[in-house]
Amino acid sequence: MVNIADATSPVVAAIAKVYEEREGAEPPRTYLGASIIGKECARALWYDFRWARREKFDGRMLRLFQTGHLAEARFVKDLRDIGCEVLDCDPATGKQFAHSDHGGHMGGHMDGKGRYIPDGAQKWHVLEFKTHSAKSFKELQAKGVKAAKPMHYAQMQWYMGKEGLDRALYLAVNKDTDELYAERIEFNAEEFMQIQAKAERVIFGAEPPAKIATDIHAFACKFCVHKEVCHADQVPALSCRTCVHSTAEREGNGRWSCAIAPGGRQSEIPVTFQRTGCGQHLPLPFLVTYATAVDAGTGWIEFQRKDKPEVHFCVVAEGAAPNGVRAGTPAYLSRELSALKDFRAIGAPELEHYRAQFPGAEIVG
Repeated sequence: MVNIADATSPVVAAIAKVYEEREGAEPPRTYLGASIIGKECARALWYDFRWARREKFDGRMLRLFQTGHLAEARFVKDLRDIGCEVLDCDPATGKQFAHSDHGGHMGGHMDGKGRYIPDGAQKWHVLEFKTHSAKSFKELQAKGVKAAKPMHYAQMQWYMGKEGLDRALYLAVNKDTDELYAERIEFNAEEFMQIQAKAERVIFGAEPPAKIATDIHAFACKFCVHKEVCHADQVPALSCRTCVHSTAEREGNGRWSCAIAPGGRQSEIPVTFQRTGCGQHLPLPFLVTYATAVDAGTGWIEFQRKDKPEVHFCVVAEGAAPNGVRAGTPAYLSRELSALKDFRAIGAPELEHYRAQFPGAEIVG
């Protein structure tokens, strides 16, 4: 007989699975989002933009994110009910207000614009809607948006700057009690320019900015999805954005070019292709944190391990031969370095013995 008390378990699991298969399968955004530009660590933003590591969420969290989106329609109705004029879509497009900058490599979507806000007279305001846990909401009440939620504050400053407005309304709800919090934010031109400069450094910087902390266990790094790449010698996931041949171009709508593709910088790498890269991928040398690049040629880079300077190895493109490199130097594809869980296996006699026995075999983990 079925235990009725456990009957909801497969229901919950099935719902979570749907979210994981649907929202969880969505690829990372192609641009640096206004919603994250306020991150304290610019290095983490650089890794975000380069798709170094993608954060995985379970079905419960993905559903929670959707809860925040669903709340937006209620916020709009609440404001209209008190006499505000609210535009939740851009009249020119019929879609959500969208802004971009830095050659299309930075972007964001506003929740809306509103005026006749109490105490705001006829001024148009950028509208930003957020949902909070009880703990987060309490901090918001105590400190205000700028101190409690700097990412939200930066997001609104960027939208105001792009929209040409000098006011924003931040409207938030406590998901546990349905209590509301509202704060009108003033535009700060200096902060907007600082955000623009930060985005410029992140998007077009040839190397990641300095670390915010030197210890992987530091609070600032504890919950960062990139901490294994930044602190623990994990080579980032394979994509065109971690390859020496690719460049984020200033001209075009978020255009990336490949130096070895036909047309070179005149060409554009399709986004779908960017996500996986190709067999000619060679990693940006500084992303191989456990080794130093000592030489390079067409289709290869030679590295020297930092912990064992006597160990040299090459990263090679498919079909390339590291001409000029000492005979016997082990060679690996980029995807093998990304798959390795422990870099100390590189050049190890045991590993090289097995690789010699199975020509063409690849490291997959």
